[in-house]
Amino acid sequence: MNLYLKMLMKYLFLFLFGGVVYAGIEIGFRGYTYFLMGIVGAIAFVLIGSMNEIFEWDTPLLLQMICGSFIVTFLEFVVGSILLQHGIRMWDYSDQWLNYKGVICPFFSVIWCFISLLAIIVDDYLRYWFFGEEKPSYQLL
Repeated sequence: MNLYLKMLMKYLFLFLFGGVVYAGIEIGFRGYTYFLMGIVGAIAFVLIGSMNEIFEWDTPLLLQMICGSFIVTFLEFVVGSILLQHGIRMWDYSDQWLNYKGVICPFFSVIWCFISLLAIIVDDYLRYWFFGEEKPSYQLL
């Protein structure tokens, strides 16, 4: 199998895994989800997992978690703003402190930090177990 096909298969696997897991988290939290939320979750999972392509292994987990939170908050802002222009609200943070048009808020950005931690670790181990990449090692600070 050539290199490009292997990369495509790896990222397709990670995309589908991230989307299904995120949809499951959302169903567990809210009782329902939207197909587009699974896609946004999949994109976030792949982007968060790809941080290891940018950062070294000794990059503190806390910094990676913060970057993961920014990734998810940015995706929520972009997707939520586009949907809001069409009168669609897949989520609504209007009742949250310091929210922006109900699309993003600090409280959920903090939650995304902790969910990003899970995504970072799961992605790293999936890459290690299934794709023969470097064994994960972490520094908290």
